Amino acid sequence: MNKSNTPGRLRYGVLFSFWPLFFLAGCTSPTPFQELLQTRGSQYDTLVRGGRVLDGQDSVAYRADILIRNDSILFIGEVDASAIAVEQVIDATGKYVAPGFIDTHAHGDPLETPAFENFLAMGVTTICLGQDGGSPEYEDIRPWMEKVDSVGPGVNIAMFAGHGTLRQLSGAGYKPQPEPEEMARMQTLLTDALDAGCFGMTTGLEYTPGIYAGDEELAALARVVGEKGGLIMSHVRNEDNGAIEASLRELLRQGQYCNVQVSHLKVVYGKGEERAEEILGLLDSARNNSNYSVTADIYPYTASYTGIGIVFPQWAKPPNDYGQVKRERREELLEFLRQKIQSRNGPEATLFGTEPYAGKTLAQVAAEQGRPFEEVLLDIGPGGASGAYFVMDEALQGRLLEAPHVMICSDGSPTMRHPRGYGSFPKIIEQYVREEQRFSLAEAVRKMTSLPAETLGLKGRGVLKEGYQADLVVFDPRKVKARATFSEPHRLAEGMEWVAVNGKVAFREGQLVRRAGRVLRK
Repeated sequence: MNKSNTPGRLRYGVLFSFWPLFFLAGCTSPTPFQELLQTRGSQYDTLVRGGRVLDGQDSVAYRADILIRNDSILFIGEVDASAIAVEQVIDATGKYVAPGFIDTHAHGDPLETPAFENFLAMGVTTICLGQDGGSPEYEDIRPWMEKVDSVGPGVNIAMFAGHGTLRQLSGAGYKPQPEPEEMARMQTLLTDALDAGCFGMTTGLEYTPGIYAGDEELAALARVVGEKGGLIMSHVRNEDNGAIEASLRELLRQGQYCNVQVSHLKVVYGKGEERAEEILGLLDSARNNSNYSVTADIYPYTASYTGIGIVFPQWAKPPNDYGQVKRERREELLEFLRQKIQSRNGPEATLFGTEPYAGKTLAQVAAEQGRPFEEVLLDIGPGGASGAYFVMDEALQGRLLEAPHVMICSDGSPTMRHPRGYGSFPKIIEQYVREEQRFSLAEAVRKMTSLPAETLGLKGRGVLKEGYQADLVVFDPRKVKARATFSEPHRLAEGMEWVAVNGKVAFREGQLVRRAGRVLRK
């Protein structure tokens, strides 16, 4: 055991609660636990007793107790329970204790579904919102943050400013080239959002209006992010196998000015580990030649999920009039949709997640209606549905997931009909650690905790350390299970026995206890 990384190792039975502390100090050199009592008193909120601590950084688990008061970890080591008064004891004997997991790419509206039980059941205590270029449409994000704090979310929330939202608020909208005053307005809005506590900016360059942005616009905004020490998270312009390198290089050009992260890294239609090595090599080369960080996140599923507009041509999407397109370019649009779906593994590989077709594939809906699948899509339109798309390769995605600078995300929400929002983090432990042994439990925890905290610039979280915030999970990895499936996507995960957020038990043995989260401000 690497004892240099192990907090105060103490012996039981050396302290009795009725001994005066000044007497203790005079007898022998006080142990760290005795020093704690002298400086912090003997009243504590929670004692996590007897667990195997994986602190998020060290690869060695060590047996220790953890003392919590209010929202902070005050002590990690051996605790004489007879010397303290504690409101709650969590027996972690035979279990692991780790920092609460951090989901770097999540979705959901904390004003509509504030509990976020799906995340808590996975052991997630902090989520990043404002993804894919979309954030709350407030010129000043502070009132929205205050509303969320007043509601009390189940998890902590780290906000990002959405580039697409900045475009809309500035008046640039769908313009290929913003006017100078609109560009200046975007920079001002972004500066204010970062000053309000946002952790950076997200882009969704495969979506409107982000698709209209060029290098000059993105570089100008990246400079603002860099000046404020933030991070750009990007749903890159095109994730297809033939376009992914160009899309990554576009993001890496922004990485000249600030830290950058590839959101939900994937290679659509790509195959095999060798292809994954090529992508990782590109990111590694950029990282080794940059003053800024280059990272990525990934979810452990081979189906994506987004609006059906992903299969429509840009000329059929806003700001264009879809009704007019249907009338005037009907045959051209049908042919485009036919070719696009066939290139995406056929209509069987598109699974609807919204009513009235939720749970059915495009092929099933077309068969039920007795007409070609492209005509079904024509009637639905680019804004009329969302779905899962089975377009990824397990071998390729699994290799990407193993890379040391790739962290875990869900890209999920409480309402999305995709199991990733309910199963991503337990699936890492269940499949990639326990069954396939792709990496150790300690490495999995690092990918879910200290790596995202460091990448985000999230101070005082992501590591179990004295003085840090008390976000933590207690679990037996043998019992961790992702129960959500594509047919039943909203089944809560199992195995995270205790989940504490800001020092309060928020989730216990499958049940929500309280909402203890808050909006985090950088």
